[in-house]
Amino acid sequence: MADLGQDPGAIIGVWAAKTAGAFAGAGVSLIYLLPKSRREAASRFATGVTCGLIFGGPTGLWLAERLGISGMLSGAETMLAGSAAASLCAWWVLGALSRVAERYGGRR
Repeated sequence: MADLGQDPGAIIGVWAAKTAGAFAGAGVSLIYLLPKSRREAASRFATGVTCGLIFGGPTGLWLAERLGISGMLSGAETMLAGSAAASLCAWWVLGALSRVAERYGGRR
């Protein structure tokens, strides 16, 4: 990915792409598997957005390298795709962990 340096326009563009991707991934995760309550919906959405913002950059770079398209994408496109993927996957991992905890974490 290109060096962003001190160009405020590039930094704002990358953060906007990262935020848009995080919100899109979190929204798709809510639509794909409907939540049982408002509390679960809020928790899943917040988790998705947070993970998308934090892990969007590394996930985007990893995906671009894996698919062999890293030279064809701009920094904003890489961030958008990475944030959406990280946000979408966040709930699936946490959902699996919560089901395991429900199953094996009960009182004896």
